[in-house]
Amino acid sequence: MPLRRALTALLLSGVLLLVPACGGDSGDTASGGTASPTSSVQKQKLAKTRFVANAGLAAGATYQWIVKPYREGKFEKEADGRKLTLVKAGLAGAFAYNRLKAAAENAKGDPTLSKLVAPLTAGIDSLKDLPAKLRSGQGTDDIVGTFQDTISGVKSAGEGAGAKVTDKVPSLSQLSGG
Repeated sequence: MPLRRALTALLLSGVLLLVPACGGDSGDTASGGTASPTSSVQKQKLAKTRFVANAGLAAGATYQWIVKPYREGKFEKEADGRKLTLVKAGLAGAFAYNRLKAAAENAKGDPTLSKLVAPLTAGIDSLKDLPAKLRSGQGTDDIVGTFQDTISGVKSAGEGAGAKVTDKVPSLSQLSGG
């Protein structure tokens, strides 16, 4: 009986290894002139969807971990837990910058969205150094305002292209890249 099980397991594993090899190359169908699953219409739809997802995560991170603590006075020098709050805000700023860069890249796949987001790329690029300043507590008023203005501009661009952006708050583990 144990020999029978061993042979069955060996045979099954052999079949499982061969099945993917017999499937053929999916790249051939896309380049062979037949319709691929990522036609230009689908790319445009995916571009908007990805834009909305990335911009929503950036907006949620900015509100939850930067704007809200700022309004609650947690960035003030005397505030309890200020250092931890500033570290979280710095992580959120880096996360928001990363997602906004991704959203701007996604916007290139949709002509209308691309035109509306193009003027915002300089504002997005200006966010690059702000997370480090935020962690150190330098000029928090200006930094929070810059993040809010950039997020508002991205949301407006999305709405103008028919892609409404809603805040999606990422977890702390998402902020730290985990």
